[in-house]
Amino acid sequence: MTSLPADYHMHTPLCRHAAGEPTELAAHAVKIGLTEIGFSEHNPMIRDDWDDWHMLQGDLDDYVEKVKKARREHPQLNIKLAMEVDFIPGQEQWIRDLAARHPWDYLIGAVHYVSDSWDLDNPKKISEWKNRDPNQVWTAYFERLTMAAESGLFEIIAHADLCKKFCFYPDQDCSHLFSRFLEAAKKHDVAMELNTAGLRKNCREIYPSPKIVEMAAKVGVPITFASDAHAIEEVGMNFAEAVALARSAGYTHCCRFTQRRREVVKI
Repeated sequence: MTSLPADYHMHTPLCRHAAGEPTELAAHAVKIGLTEIGFSEHNPMIRDDWDDWHMLQGDLDDYVEKVKKARREHPQLNIKLAMEVDFIPGQEQWIRDLAARHPWDYLIGAVHYVSDSWDLDNPKKISEWKNRDPNQVWTAYFERLTMAAESGLFEIIAHADLCKKFCFYPDQDCSHLFSRFLEAAKKHDVAMELNTAGLRKNCREIYPSPKIVEMAAKVGVPITFASDAHAIEEVGMNFAEAVALARSAGYTHCCRFTQRRREVVKI
């Protein structure tokens, strides 16, 4: 049996909405046959009161220690240290400061905020969608995602069509938005993850959609795989479907990262 690709997107209780310590998630990864994983907790924001789901600034060193503990306790597993980092225009220097603090293996760039106050995937703020035109929201989202890809701050871009989470779909064709983002990712040598968490959300579809994955394959954007686990049993979840999606789009290889350097491996 072919081994599963690395799961490069997993969370811990430090984001205040996930369960399972790194060493417990690592134990589950070993159990299901993964050989490589990466922890990517939500970055501390520029202010601790920004929201209630990012890691607090004082917890960053503790996070790194917990990942090191998982490494010690599961020597048979290749465990990467990373963060999922929110891209918010104007906060680039804060991201550079965070990047310099620890020997990260990769940083995943994410867009959750389409304004400083609205995280569009937050279930507590779903009512905001009712007052907005999905065409405008998707446009704003993909504009920021393109900026994240162009920023040079990240190795991977997270859940590239997160804006579909609650099924508020635009009535206009968004191909030009997808295309601009993918061209930026290719030009700036950034990978895109296939994130299975979408299958557990209202949209019931991997992030990003088959259409975007096919477009990415044509352009030559590299990929990684992600469960976006917020619980032990979610590690590596639905990876067979994600691999099938990648293969159907024409992918034969994915990436792994060490100390922010990429290598390509067969899927």
